[in-house]
Amino acid sequence: MSTPLPLDDIRVIELGQLLAGPFCGQLLGDFGAEVIKVEDPGRGDPMRQWGREKPYGKSLWWPVVARNKKSVTVNLRTEQGQDLVRELIARADVLIENFRPGTLERWGLAPERLWEINPGLIVTRVTGFGQTGPYSSRAGYGSVGEAMGGIRYVTGDPDRPPARAGVSLGDSLAATFACLGTLVALHQRGRTGRGQVVDSAIYEAVLAMMESLIPEYQIAGYQRERTGTTLPNVSPSNVYPTADGEMVLIAANQDTVFRRLAEAMGRVELATDEKYATHGARGRWMEQLDGLVAEWSSTLAADDLLERLHAHGVPAGRIFRARDMLEDPHFASREAIVRLTHPGLGEFAMHNVVPKLSDSPGRVRHVGPELGEHNEDIYRDLLGLGDDAMASLRSAGVI
Repeated sequence: MSTPLPLDDIRVIELGQLLAGPFCGQLLGDFGAEVIKVEDPGRGDPMRQWGREKPYGKSLWWPVVARNKKSVTVNLRTEQGQDLVRELIARADVLIENFRPGTLERWGLAPERLWEINPGLIVTRVTGFGQTGPYSSRAGYGSVGEAMGGIRYVTGDPDRPPARAGVSLGDSLAATFACLGTLVALHQRGRTGRGQVVDSAIYEAVLAMMESLIPEYQIAGYQRERTGTTLPNVSPSNVYPTADGEMVLIAANQDTVFRRLAEAMGRVELATDEKYATHGARGRWMEQLDGLVAEWSSTLAADDLLERLHAHGVPAGRIFRARDMLEDPHFASREAIVRLTHPGLGEFAMHNVVPKLSDSPGRVRHVGPELGEHNEDIYRDLLGLGDDAMASLRSAGVI
């Protein structure tokens, strides 16, 4: 018998689409919440079509972001559809949405109205700029939030325009904070019996990751700039070449770790050289020190280099790609990648649940569902609709 999942007593209605809202739903579903995803009956979540690679016309992103969820179809632009969603919400703990502020209100689903039928409902709202403020009504994609939150400006090479990460960082951060806020709100509901709004803005989620960027400017007058593969005054911490053309990242910027790196290099004198003996000195002589490390690393094949670094307790590792992850023994030992069966694609590998809990871990039970796959289960079993009601909703295009 499988271990009970820690959130298996929580029901979530997910009205969001694309990534910022649905990733929050994915995180809750990973730990057992029953996530009922509400999709338009005509086209479903656009994420069903998104992704770089689509073998057999199928998105490889959808099975991941919609994992562990149930799919029902509802046309929220109809009065009957809005009534149907109210019936679902009356039986739920959490509502997730990531529409522009005011959209729920236009559909008659404002939090204040929903609390009339379900006082304990947590309404989790993920948007570009938040529910209030002069920018709240603007369209807000993750990329815009990344730019406004500060991470775009400091990412990339100094002689080029700001770069972006190769993943949807802003959306995922906002969704992660939305999940955190939802769990906090659920905990508070246990004390008060009342629900509340969780307001997660993409730009603020990005801003929360920006370390001391604000006081650096406000107090010290220092503006962080793009620095490419390094951080200012943090050395040695870079990607270095090897004799067989691989790339190895070495992070030995702490004093004690640098001494171990100097021993591994056979250059123990570097640890006492006034140019490299302290963190500050290494930062000032970063370019020269990087050259010394690169000159040494390029004489060794990657395997030999890593073996020597690990033996001396120096943090180091390859730059992993997907194929490296699928073949790596540590990934396998910790089950960082889980393999499921996709009905149209066969074996389907994806990242596992994070973080790992010792007594009540999360679990990926199934890949993302087909559009409306759970209409019968939810509308008949949960809401108690009969044949006539189901037929009427279908004929009217409500589901």
